Amino acid sequence: MKNKKIIFICIFIFLVIILIFYYKNQKSGNNISKSITDFKEYILNISSYESTISVEINSNKNTNKYIIKQWYKSPNFFKQEVQEPENIKGLTITYDGANLKIKNSRLNLEKIYKDYNCLTSNILSLNNFIDDCKKNEIEYKETKEEITLGVKNGNKYNYYKTLTINKKNGKPTKMEIKDENKKTLVYILYNEITINGKISEDIM
Repeated sequence: MKNKKIIFICIFIFLVIILIFYYKNQKSGNNISKSITDFKEYILNISSYESTISVEINSNKNTNKYIIKQWYKSPNFFKQEVQEPENIKGLTITYDGANLKIKNSRLNLEKIYKDYNCLTSNILSLNNFIDDCKKNEIEYKETKEEITLGVKNGNKYNYYKTLTINKKNGKPTKMEIKDENKKTLVYILYNEITINGKISEDIM
C-alpha cells in the first residue's frame, strides 16, 4: 500500500511539472513562432490552387470591381477568367509557361502570343505573391484568428503586398497591394479557394 502511495505521488508531481512547463511555453510565445513558420512554409510550397476572388482596383479617378476565377498549377500554368462585370464576362487569359492565350468567348475572339515571358507581373495571382516572398524578406503579423504575411518588392506601383491567412483552416482570406505611399491599389477577397487540389484537364 505504501508503494502505491509513493507511485501515485510521483505521477502527480510529474503531471504538475508537465503543466508548469506547458504554461511557461505558452507564455513565452514559442508556439506562436512555430505556427508562423508553419504557415509560411505552407504558403510558399503551394503547388496548385483554384479560387474565386472579388477584386477592387483603384486608380486616381475611379474604382473598378471584378469577380474572377483563377487556376494555378506549378511550375507555371495559370488561367484567369472574368465572371463579372457582365460586359467582359468570359474574358480568359491562359498561360502555359511559354505561350499566352487571350480569349473572349462572347465575341468568339482569340489571340495567342508565343514565347511570352511577362505573366509573372500578374499581381492579381497568388503565385505572384509567393514568388515575391521567395525573393524578398517576409514580415509577419498575428492576431488570434489570422496571420498576415507582408513583402516589399521595390516596385513603387505595387510596393507592398500583404496576404492574410485564416489560422483555423490555413486558407488565404484577402490580399492587399499598396504603392510606396501606402495607398491601396488592389484589394482582393478570396471568396473560395482550394489549395493543392487536382486541376481538371478541361481547364488546362
